[in-house]
This record gives sequence, structure tokens and C-alpha cells, in this order.
Amino acid sequence: MFDDWPIIHTYTRAQALADGVLVDISAMAHEVGFQWSVAVTQAVWAIIQEIPTRFEGIQSVDGRLWDLVWMASLAVRRNSGTETLFRLIMHHGQKTYQTFKLVAGPGDVGEPVITIMLPNED
Repeated sequence: MFDDWPIIHTYTRAQALADGVLVDISAMAHEVGFQWSVAVTQAVWAIIQEIPTRFEGIQSVDGRLWDLVWMASLAVRRNSGTETLFRLIMHHGQKTYQTFKLVAGPGDVGEPVITIMLPNED
């Protein structure tokens, strides 16, 4: 239907990764069992990195990232669709929950990829 329309602008996943709009977390995601490439949005990455002073030495970026990919893997096992929401406790001892959205779809050349974002992000 849109084949004859001119393309005004494209922004590839590779460009988003190079620009820092997406952050590749595939290495840790593969340790949890993901077989596809996994990236998080800059907003999610900022949440992972934002460790309150009172939790320094208790929490780490790697630990929070592990928790994120582990809960994402559990969410994928419960849901067979291309999009799912899941929650994660972000602060030890306080039960401060953060909701994330996992979206599975095609990458730049049609390969399957996963992106974890905030619920209001596309």
C-alpha cells in the first residue's frame, strides 16, 4: 500500500545503539538465557545506574541489570505475545516497584531483537 511513498527519514537500531539512545545488554541477557539481542532505552539505563546513596555498597549496576534481565526472562516465559509488562523492585528494603515493557520485534535486517523500555516509551 505504501510502496510508492518516498521515505523521509529512517533511524535504525544500529544508529540508536551508536547514539546511546539504546544500550546493548545482550551479554548479560545471554547469561540468563536470551538468544536474541537485547537492548534497553536510555531511560531504563538511567534507572539502572541511579543507585541512591544509602544503597551504595549494597546495590550495583551489574546487580540491578541482572535483576532486570532475570525478571524480563520470567515475563517472557509467562507471555507468548510480542509485548509484555513486568515489575521489578528497585530499592532493597523498600519495595519500590518499577514497571518495564519488553517488546520483541524485527531488527534492522529482520532479525529478532528485544527492547526493554518504560511503559510510556515506543
